[in-house]
Amino acid sequence: MTSRGACVPHFVRGVTEVMLRRVTPAPSPCGAKRLAGGPDTQFRWIVESGFLPSRAGALRGMTGQGKPQKDGEREHKRSPCVGLPLSLDHDQEKLVTAINQVVEHFRTHFSSTPEGVWEAPGRVNLMGEHTDYNHGLVLPIALPQRTYAAVRRRDDSLVRLMSVGMPPAQAIPITDIAPGSPKGWERYPAGVIWAFANHGYADQVTGIDAVFTSEVPVGAGLSSSAAIEGAMAVALSDLWDLGLTKDDQGRATLANLAQSAENIIAQAPTGGMDQAACLRSREGHALYLDCADQSIRHIPFRLDDTGLALLVIDTRATHAHSTGEYGHRRSDCQEACAILGIDTLREISVDDLDGVLKRLPNDRLRRRVRHIVSETHRVRLSAQAMEAGDFVELGKLFVDSHASMRDDYEISCPELDVAVIASLECGALGARMTGGGFGGSAIALVYRQSLREMMEWIGSAFDQKGFATPDFLVAEAGRKAGRVAY
Repeated sequence: MTSRGACVPHFVRGVTEVMLRRVTPAPSPCGAKRLAGGPDTQFRWIVESGFLPSRAGALRGMTGQGKPQKDGEREHKRSPCVGLPLSLDHDQEKLVTAINQVVEHFRTHFSSTPEGVWEAPGRVNLMGEHTDYNHGLVLPIALPQRTYAAVRRRDDSLVRLMSVGMPPAQAIPITDIAPGSPKGWERYPAGVIWAFANHGYADQVTGIDAVFTSEVPVGAGLSSSAAIEGAMAVALSDLWDLGLTKDDQGRATLANLAQSAENIIAQAPTGGMDQAACLRSREGHALYLDCADQSIRHIPFRLDDTGLALLVIDTRATHAHSTGEYGHRRSDCQEACAILGIDTLREISVDDLDGVLKRLPNDRLRRRVRHIVSETHRVRLSAQAMEAGDFVELGKLFVDSHASMRDDYEISCPELDVAVIASLECGALGARMTGGGFGGSAIALVYRQSLREMMEWIGSAFDQKGFATPDFLVAEAGRKAGRVAY
């Protein structure tokens, strides 16, 4: 592992905030090269020591050794991708292995053959956190890491759900699927069946046998739940001959059904970004989604020719959207809207933001609104930067976004802050937490040739704080959910 002393962060200063300054280019402590053909003067991150501790107390609950206190200790779960970065190139051999696994498990436990195998991706959000339920803009990519489902219709109204490597679930009558029931991971696929039955497709609904296996890390902020929902949704559309996978309009319907499953049955108050990314993305592109009208654009996002890579840092500080803090943020936004006399925060333009903030009665609501409005604006700017091939600007927006999430929306945590600061120390063009927050993953825009040094540097930073060793993925923009076998 790289010694922290060997990478002296000569651009860390003991002042108070993150700044961007145009300075003469200098080598990264991790040996990263700058973009070929760049200007003589480029952005280099001047990372102030105040970046790590939030103004709102991001390091609350930390002891002198940097370890969580007992009453606030986070649960660390080992994801399937441990140690070295796992390239998300989803080659044919990997696909065949996954298909064989779920089919064999299905045959063993259900004594029959599935009618097909369907897959759906996890997602990484490049920009736009918590903007979806505020009718804002988001910019996710689908991951080539997938969840697979082998599925078969039944002649009755029972639902039997299994996951490879987990105990078999009890058979559930469709009529027993309700908010909070079933518990555990089964609530996501069962919720999709419920959504079809309660949103105009009751006549087509039948009982279902399904077996799942997944490459998407659970609790990493990469939408493992939406991947389960997406795989089930495309399977049911095909098996019940609904034709909803044939065009984007139908896929938008599937995304809405999957979101309904998550909101009502799983009782997680999320927006619709995760399901849209899973079901409506295009390989090699980011999905520019307007959550007000569900319109989309596909923004090219291929880093192969740039010398860059998108590194996902799974901090292994797990999170769950069905816990209270996520809902509290949504309630804050609703409270602000009621005070301002508007339906959604999308109605506030960035130009009008300062005046709007003066109308709010407390600093908490002002910070929440400032994040949502500025984050939606950053989605626009990020799409423009990507279309122009300006990854230096995109990196700057990553850092601005993380500071906003850490300080104004208060959804970061010490592990995420360490991942971001260490990435910037080691020469990343930019880094930010991704997903709903309170744990999960960060992303960093890094030089591909320096991936190993970057991971070692980040791992060393985690070790010094007493955190669990992070896991890493090198993310590429994958394909949307669909049928892969039979």
